[in-house]
Amino acid sequence: MTHRIVVLGAGYAGANAAGRLAKRLHGAEITLVNADPEFVERVRLHQVATGQDLKVRRLDDVFAGTGVQVRIARVTAVDVERKVVDTDGGEIAYDTLVYALGSTASDVPEHAYNIAGKQAAQRLHARLEDLGAGGTVLVVGGGLTGIEAVTEIAEARPDLHVSFAVRGELGGWLSDKAQQHLRKVFDRLGITVHEGVDGRTIDAEVTVWTAGFAVHPIAAATTLEVTAAGQIVVDDMMRSVSHPDVYAIGDAAFAHGGSGTPLRMSCASGVPTAHLAADAIAARLTGRELPKNKIGYNGQCISLGRNDAVMQWVTPDDKPKPSAVTGKAAVRIKEFICTAAAWSISHPTVLMPSRRRRVSTASAVLETAL
Repeated sequence: MTHRIVVLGAGYAGANAAGRLAKRLHGAEITLVNADPEFVERVRLHQVATGQDLKVRRLDDVFAGTGVQVRIARVTAVDVERKVVDTDGGEIAYDTLVYALGSTASDVPEHAYNIAGKQAAQRLHARLEDLGAGGTVLVVGGGLTGIEAVTEIAEARPDLHVSFAVRGELGGWLSDKAQQHLRKVFDRLGITVHEGVDGRTIDAEVTVWTAGFAVHPIAAATTLEVTAAGQIVVDDMMRSVSHPDVYAIGDAAFAHGGSGTPLRMSCASGVPTAHLAADAIAARLTGRELPKNKIGYNGQCISLGRNDAVMQWVTPDDKPKPSAVTGKAAVRIKEFICTAAAWSISHPTVLMPSRRRRVSTASAVLETAL
């Protein structure tokens, strides 16, 4: 009997996991479930918000001939006892589940905008287009998403009054060199910075909320062990600690890196957790040795519009080093990272599965469940 693997979500984590599984397990039935028919470059959604066109990558085209079955449907529930996924297109049964539904914006106030998803970024773009010269835009949230959003908007619309509200210090976690460059760019772009904001009222015609992310509530509604925030608790192989036939990757997982440090929500965490989970599943199903968890960070690359950036080098446990790359050199690094992440999705013959006309017959070892 063919082993059925269902991957929920086709973001950076889910798409990479599905492709890697197909490359490792030619005898498995792999189904990738996603609500959107296209792969969304989430790390570029601030560009979408300012009206920039991104390359369209349809999942059917990406996975054509690979053995991965793409199913466009919205996940509504997961029954981990019956091993069934409920979608708006019907039930999907699984033997192994890879949960990669990711995250969305957290606690967005009424009338505020966000860029946590493609449609949200498109709504913000439509609103900014309606905003005339001299209009006011406030971006709230001092993390990477907020910095990239506010600089992108300020560069694309120099006719607007753009401001940035942070609870602490602008780029306070970065090295001195990176912080100094950040302030220089904000000054050049004319961005007003409100630091130490806590309960203060700041008027704006358009508010963009980037103050944190939250995982989808589906996992918390199951009997899976989750954190208070709803992330699935996993072991070093990204395997649920309560349900061994479920793996969680990317933002949906409460996972640790090779040094034992919890991983942050990011593409930089999503792709390596996807690779590790896929390799662990393949190893268990084929009787091979389990891989090692060596996940660690190298840097945090922050775009500051299309013409500037900061590459902050970090330790494997994500602590900033004194060194950083700024300016055009950092722009090239950032663009390479974003392009490579999307390239890994749209080139399955290289980094993902080899193209095949059909899925091969399941081997005897695959008949054994995890």
